[in-house]
Amino acid sequence: MVNYLTHLTSIVPRLPPAIDGVGDYALNLARQLRQDFNIQTHFIVGNTKWNGAAEIDGFPVSQVSDRSPDALLDLLSTDRSSSILLHYVGYGYAQRGCPVWLVDGLQRWKSLFPKRSLVTMFHEVYASGPPWTSSFWLSPLQKNLAARLAQMSDQSRTSLQNVERLLSQLSSRQFILILSLPVFSTMGEAEEILSLANRQQRLVIFGTYGRRLPIYQNSHDILLQIIQKLEITEILDIGKLLPLDLTKICGVPVACLGEQPPSVINYLLLDAVAGVIDYPANILAKSTIFAAYCAHGLLPIVIGTKDLTEEVDGLMSGKHYWLPDWQTESLDMLLAQEIANNAYLWYQNHNLSTHARTLVVQLREYNSI
Repeated sequence: MVNYLTHLTSIVPRLPPAIDGVGDYALNLARQLRQDFNIQTHFIVGNTKWNGAAEIDGFPVSQVSDRSPDALLDLLSTDRSSSILLHYVGYGYAQRGCPVWLVDGLQRWKSLFPKRSLVTMFHEVYASGPPWTSSFWLSPLQKNLAARLAQMSDQSRTSLQNVERLLSQLSSRQFILILSLPVFSTMGEAEEILSLANRQQRLVIFGTYGRRLPIYQNSHDILLQIIQKLEITEILDIGKLLPLDLTKICGVPVACLGEQPPSVINYLLLDAVAGVIDYPANILAKSTIFAAYCAHGLLPIVIGTKDLTEEVDGLMSGKHYWLPDWQTESLDMLLAQEIANNAYLWYQNHNLSTHARTLVVQLREYNSI
């Protein structure tokens, strides 16, 4: 019997106007589910300090009154027909990354409504660090909470294949579906792209404050190499303004655009030849910035990381992105175009429509009678 899924409850740390990558991901996915499958999402915000509207883009939004199992259960109990999609990142729901209240609340909900399905998108699993950090001492508790979630979830999702294997170990359940799918671009996608030769010779440096600052502080020689090889005439810096004099870099003018809406960023990416990101190569599949570069047909340039000799999440250096510190082959526009094409094609296998479709398949398979 076909089960017609019409409503979904989505639990998130925050939503706009807060700048939050997980919230942006959840909101974009909800829009696509509504467009492609006529599924309406009800958001539950798990941060009591979030200050936003009761409705965003036509989606109703509720907020926990306090971070407690009772407060969460009160909201979840009002809609007994809806499946739940939890966007999980521990630090989004608790200051120290240990949202015991969230896991306890979902455990109680699952006991009360065993026929309702829970799908957890693990944006993060648990943290670790050196002994002088709180993440080191709290890692066992974070791991325990992630394991409980993996065990109670009917299905799980993640952006990385190595996390898929980790979740399989944590869940300790046979035949549970765990899907790994690299993240989609939250800055829009491009169905048609121009060749690099037909774009302006712009280099984009886009991302968070903490990811962009080291690029300018530590990678002057790399930027000079990129500028010379690709004949860059302008750098676009997109994101929270940095405390640096960025009038010119290596003699090339820099346009500091600050934080921009996705529609503007989408337009800018379509008319640039390359984008730089400071990010570990082994987890590129979870970066929405890297996804945005790929989705818009730019040459992704990755710095601040070591080279990988094997394919990870379908990505290989020198084929899907350029590593200035490690690639032995000299960069030119012909090679840049080849890498940009490969990155764009890689992205099509996990674009936003694919994320929405696979989620609906997951939910309908579980809820089918």
